[in-house]
Amino acid sequence: MGHSGVRTPRDLSRWIAPRAAGPPLILGVLFWGTVAVVLAVNAYATSLAPGFVPAGWPLPDALYYLVPSALAAACLLWPRIAWSRSAPPVRKAASCGFLAAALGVMLNGQLVGLLMPALAIGNAAVVFGVAGGLAYAACAWAVTLAVSLANPAQRVPSALLDSALVLLLCLFMLLAAAALAAAWQRSERTRRLLADLEDAHAELRRYAERTRELAVAEERARMARDMHDSVGHYLTVVNMSLANAQRFRDTRPEEAWREVADAQRLTRDALADTRQWVRALNPLRMRGRSGVEAMRALAESFTGRGTAIGFTSRGDWPETAEETGLICYRTLQEAVTNALRHSGADRIDAVAECSGTAVELRVSDNGRGARGAAEGFGLGGLRERVETAGGSLAARDRAEGGFEVVARLPVQSPAALGADAEAETA
Repeated sequence: MGHSGVRTPRDLSRWIAPRAAGPPLILGVLFWGTVAVVLAVNAYATSLAPGFVPAGWPLPDALYYLVPSALAAACLLWPRIAWSRSAPPVRKAASCGFLAAALGVMLNGQLVGLLMPALAIGNAAVVFGVAGGLAYAACAWAVTLAVSLANPAQRVPSALLDSALVLLLCLFMLLAAAALAAAWQRSERTRRLLADLEDAHAELRRYAERTRELAVAEERARMARDMHDSVGHYLTVVNMSLANAQRFRDTRPEEAWREVADAQRLTRDALADTRQWVRALNPLRMRGRSGVEAMRALAESFTGRGTAIGFTSRGDWPETAEETGLICYRTLQEAVTNALRHSGADRIDAVAECSGTAVELRVSDNGRGARGAAEGFGLGGLRERVETAGGSLAARDRAEGGFEVVARLPVQSPAALGADAEAETA
C-alpha cells in the first residue's frame, strides 16, 4: 500500500500476471467460482426431479449426461492448459481439450452453462490470439444455436436470440481478456521503469558520496600540507634559537637565555597551532551532537587563544539532511580557524539563522580582512561542497572592517529531495 492507501501497480499485478504454474490469479478465482455455481444449479435441478434427467427433457438423455462429464474434464485440464503462445504443444493440446469441454458444459441448455465458455474464451485469445478467440466465439454461437434448434419446445426466433446473446457474451469476454492482458503489460512496463529509476537513483547516491569523500580528502590533504609548513616553520626557528643559545651560553649568557625563552614561546605557539590543526582534521561526526548544539560546542572549543568567540542561533533548527548539518559544522570550523590564523582579530561572531527551508551561517571578525586573498584561505574546497549541496557561500571584507563568511544551505540537499520524491512514488 502507498502512503495514501491506494494500491500500486505492483500490488495489483499479482492478480493479473500470468504464472509459470497456472493462469492469472483472477481467472483462477473466476473459474472455480463458475464450477461451484454450475454444480449448485445442477444439483438443485436434480433435486426437483425423480431422476437425474429432468422430466420433459426434449433432447437425447446422452446430452444431459455429457454435462457433468464435460465439467469434470474441464476441472482436470484447467491446471494443465497453456497461458502463452510460446507454450509447448502438450499444453496447447490441453487448452484445446479444455475449450471443447467448456462447450460441453452448455449442452443442457441452462443459462448458467454459458459462464464456462465465456471464461474459456480468454484462454483461447491468450494461446491462439484474437483470431483464435473469435473462432471460439463462433463455435459457442454455433453450439448454442444447434442445441436451441434441436429443442422442439423452442422456436426459431428464440433460438436465434439465445445464440446471439451467447455470441455477444463471448465477444465481451474477449474484450475483457484483451484489457486484462494490456493491464498486465502496463504493470510490467511500470515495474521495469521503477526498477531502472531505483538503479539510477542508487548510482546517483553513490556518485554523490564519492564526490563528497573526494572533496573531504582533497581538503584534508591541503590542510596537512599547511600543517606541515606551519609546524616546520616553528621547528626551524626553535632550532635556530636553541643553536644560538648554545653558541652564546659562555660568552653572552643573557642573550642565550633570551633565545631559550623565544624557543619556549615558539614551542607553545607550535603546540597550540598543532592542536588546532588536529581539531580541524578530526572526523566531522559531531560526537553525538547535531545542529546548533554541535556548532556551539565547536565555537566554545576555540576559546583560550586570546580571541573572544561568540555563537548565536536564531529560530528553531529544522530537520536537515545529515550532509547539510555537516557542511554547516565544517563552514564554522574553517571560518573560525582562518580568522584565528590570518585576521589578527580579537573578536569573532558566528550567527546561525534557521528557517523551515534554509539555514544561513554568518561568521565575522574585526580583524584586518582578506585584502583580496579570500579564496587563498582554503575556502575554495568548502565553496564546492556548499554548492554541491544546493547552497551558496560568500567570503568578503566588511565595510566596517574585518572579514565575514556567509553560507546559505537548503534544509534538504538535492540528493535527499530526490530520495523523498522516489519514496512518495513508490
